[in-house]
Amino acid sequence: MAIRLFRHGVALRVRRLRGSAIRLGAGLITGAADDDPSGIATYSQAGARFGLATLWTVWFTLPLMIGIQAVCAHIGRVTGRGLAANMTRCFPRALTLALVALLLAANVFNLAADLGAMGEATHMLLGGSASLFVVLFAALSAVLEVAIPFARYARLLKVLTLSLLAYVLTTLVVHVPWAEALHRLWVPVWRRDRDYLLTVVAMFGTTISPYMFFWQAAQEVEEEEQAQEEPLLLQPAAAPGALRRIDLDTVVGMIYSNAIGFFVVLAAAVVLHGHGVRAIEDAADAARALRPLAGRFAGMLFAMGIVGTGLLAIPVLAGSGAYALAEVFHWSSGLDRRFGEAKLFYGLIILATLGGAALSLTPTRPIHMLFWAAVLNGVISVPLMAAAMWLATRREVMGALAVRSWLRLLGWAATAAMAGVVAAMAFA
Repeated sequence: MAIRLFRHGVALRVRRLRGSAIRLGAGLITGAADDDPSGIATYSQAGARFGLATLWTVWFTLPLMIGIQAVCAHIGRVTGRGLAANMTRCFPRALTLALVALLLAANVFNLAADLGAMGEATHMLLGGSASLFVVLFAALSAVLEVAIPFARYARLLKVLTLSLLAYVLTTLVVHVPWAEALHRLWVPVWRRDRDYLLTVVAMFGTTISPYMFFWQAAQEVEEEEQAQEEPLLLQPAAAPGALRRIDLDTVVGMIYSNAIGFFVVLAAAVVLHGHGVRAIEDAADAARALRPLAGRFAGMLFAMGIVGTGLLAIPVLAGSGAYALAEVFHWSSGLDRRFGEAKLFYGLIILATLGGAALSLTPTRPIHMLFWAAVLNGVISVPLMAAAMWLATRREVMGALAVRSWLRLLGWAATAAMAGVVAAMAFA
């Protein structure tokens, strides 16, 4: 009898854990996709250049990131429309289209940097042609995003989030001064030199990125349609549970994202900066530099993480822009639809992915692509965040479910912080 009760208790806990994992969706995927190869490159550059001095940005940006992402997710779930669709209804269409065009340009630069890093990382692991791997990864990602129904594709993306644990494992095979690292995490270091300031700006920009706003809002709409549920505006009784689920999903996803960022900076600071390596071109460069300094296993783990997180980030980058443009022009969109039902939407995904692959094969240095992507992301983040907060706090858009209290405070704080960072970049 006791054994039966014990087994029943274990089975009940397993079912609860499974239920919690299933409920983690758009927020977890969005947070993990934020640590794409270009983000890994930014964190690696920060660690290599300045050691542990930039670790404080990881915790400083976390609540801001949670706030603005939760706001965007609320907009999608409450209204049943994505960010661009809501902006088109409330703002001049030309303004929305201009912002979406900048988003698309930034996404293509990011795609190019990500695919290039994935090709180089795979070349390091397996040999062969890095350019060929770029083309194969681009084709694979486009085919998977177009051919696999959303419900199954979302499960695949959740599994790919585990690839980020490679960066945690990397720090386990090198010596880490944990006391100093934790001190630098909580005690900010501020330097007035231009390079340090630009690095801090880049870390803010790679953590709070516009493509994440559009993706998470669109995925909430997608999940709502998959479950055949109405927007919360039409069923306010369901709002408390649904919004709690969104907030939990977002908090977990963003904590996971920034925790991985912490370990990447840490690995680069301890191994690369500690051995006098200061210049890193891209994420694959960091993996190559780690191999002779920290051992082949550390370099291999770092390279495997680049490939895994790239496979996760590419569909998010390509999909976020496609959702935004489709919403502006009222095209049929959604990863749950067949290709024939949303040809223009899927065509945009394919075009963006192949455009990124083509750009990555040009002689343009990865560091330049990362720089321009960061500049574009920084410039358009501020008006997009302000627009999202305006939408989320208006009763004519959100009804009685307009965001308030802690979420409203965090969202506006994130907008103000990003505006300050962009201003600092402009005057650096």
